[in-house]
Amino acid sequence: MTLGTVASQAQPAVGGDDTLLNMAQAWRKKDTATLSMLLPQASGHPLEPWAAYWELNARLESASAGEVDAFLQRYAGTYQEDRLRNDWLLQLGKNRDFEGFARYYPAFRMRDDREVRCYALYADAVLGGRSGGEMAQEFRDSWYGQRDSDDGCTLAAGGLRQKGVIRDADIWRKARLAAETNRMGTARTAVGVIDGAAAMSVPGIFSSPASYLATQADAGSRSGRELAVLALLRMASSNPMSAAQAMQSGWAARLEAHDRNWVWGEIGKQAALNLDSSAMNYFSQVRQLRDLDDVKLGWMARAALRMGYWPQVRHAIEAMSPEAQREPIWVYWRARALQGGLHLGHGPDREAAALYRSIAGHQGFYEQLALEALGERIGTPATPAGLSGSERAAARANPGLQRAIYAMSIGLRSEGTREWNYTTNLHQRGGMNDRELLAAAALACEREWWDRCINTSERTKSVFDLQQRFPTPYRNVVVPRSQSTGVDPAYVYGLIRQESRFASAARSGVGASGLMQVMPATARYTARKLGIPYEPSMLTHLDTNVRLGTGYLKLVQDDFEGSLPMAAAAYNAGPGRPRAWRNGPMLEGAIWAENIPFGETRDYVKKVLSNTVNYAILLTGQPQSLRSRLGQVGPLAPGLPDLSRDLPSTAVRQIMPSGEVRVLSDPTDAP
Repeated sequence: MTLGTVASQAQPAVGGDDTLLNMAQAWRKKDTATLSMLLPQASGHPLEPWAAYWELNARLESASAGEVDAFLQRYAGTYQEDRLRNDWLLQLGKNRDFEGFARYYPAFRMRDDREVRCYALYADAVLGGRSGGEMAQEFRDSWYGQRDSDDGCTLAAGGLRQKGVIRDADIWRKARLAAETNRMGTARTAVGVIDGAAAMSVPGIFSSPASYLATQADAGSRSGRELAVLALLRMASSNPMSAAQAMQSGWAARLEAHDRNWVWGEIGKQAALNLDSSAMNYFSQVRQLRDLDDVKLGWMARAALRMGYWPQVRHAIEAMSPEAQREPIWVYWRARALQGGLHLGHGPDREAAALYRSIAGHQGFYEQLALEALGERIGTPATPAGLSGSERAAARANPGLQRAIYAMSIGLRSEGTREWNYTTNLHQRGGMNDRELLAAAALACEREWWDRCINTSERTKSVFDLQQRFPTPYRNVVVPRSQSTGVDPAYVYGLIRQESRFASAARSGVGASGLMQVMPATARYTARKLGIPYEPSMLTHLDTNVRLGTGYLKLVQDDFEGSLPMAAAAYNAGPGRPRAWRNGPMLEGAIWAENIPFGETRDYVKKVLSNTVNYAILLTGQPQSLRSRLGQVGPLAPGLPDLSRDLPSTAVRQIMPSGEVRVLSDPTDAP
């Protein structure tokens, strides 16, 4: 059977599929004997490159360069070739075989593995003599972007420091970032690159920063001052007020100016995450805003938004890196700050208008708000020219897309997703062009592979296909169920798009099920409230899942007085948290949403509301307003009962040590 046949048939042939499925299971167990035994049976199968990759990857530590070369030649141009090259480069780096590394690296196409990039930088600097600020920045981008330490970047840090490419300050900054996200091992490894003795103090700093400052800290040396900074940062993460008191009681005077600014910035950030009105007082202690990183400056801007301090919003944004200032979020808020918070219609400002126009569109939350700030309603965007027969044929004939579809059709969802992402994003430099992306997305839509349809269409830059990016499957269920429940169907579609990408069989690792990712406890509660019988097996039934999901959403929305941002936050993080987050000043909905402390929930609320606007355009054919849906958010009015205390959460979320909240599921949206 040829790959071309796969793309044209509704059902793939099953001959040999069991072999691939058994090999996938064996690979996950690293069962090399079974993989070697089954590999000959996979010869000629459409997914043979996967079978060969699993077999060789499972024994890569003992494989010879000849075996690797044979694989790379046989499967040249495939995702599996580049994936194995990535794995082999990591192995060569660990083996310190940089002569071999230099032979394989130039043909590496993905270039998305930070550890591989670090090995390459080490080889260039230490063995090839390359140096310069561009190289230092490339290393910092790779290293700072990693949550945990690894061999490649730790090796590169030491080598680049020795060659004078990076400074000690760069390495101490990595330790600070690790301290701020409660990653002791990463902090200790970074400190060890500079001072092995100082690294021994890191565990004590993490376990009891106050005790370390009181009994062991010594600001007489560079390492001593830096360790004290780490202790102050750890103290700030749990108790910003205590860290502020430590600074005021003597530590501020013992630190250098840029270090004082960093610590005060972190204290301000942690207070802002707590929605503490003292946050701006702490940020006011920072004498040079450019000593702060973009994360701290972002939280300064959010705290200033919450307090209505528009000059400080502008100052924080203008101190950010050029890259951060170009992000739609900060373009929008900078424009607002230029007008003292007023929308354009209340006080025209040429500079603000130019900023709004630079981002205005349908692509996201702030792009839509910018349209409205310009006095426009959010209407239907221009539809791109229809795909030609040759464009569609090219997508159907693409070997990588064919393999992805085949893998998906036999249950290898992760493999299919990875191959699809690689083919659209990384196989050629810069990824597919807009017309190719539209054709690939159309192919995924035809297959009802909705998450790839959406994610692929979202990558287009110069065109915007509204119907492709915002599909409406299951309309005969979603719309009537939403209407009968009393919830806007566009809001339900906006939430489903964010929850499950329309995978009706989606199930998270903690049991959330179906289109609306409803947890069993939520389903039981909602069924009882609606007076309908309930059995756990009912959650996987499409109509029941939507009925219970919309029913719960209606309960949440009503109990939060109709607030769409608060209801979305409650659906994502549970009702208890937005109940606490609403306390404080009365805020416009966009400012309230931007100050949600949990990054995942903050992103979720903005995307659900932005999705809702686009779905409303599709369902009604009429221009829409995001601002009106955001409304105002503030404390519960005196005398009103807080009905939300009775509501269960829809899903289980994991609160990370850094305060980040993650959904306990298994998204596979990376190559």
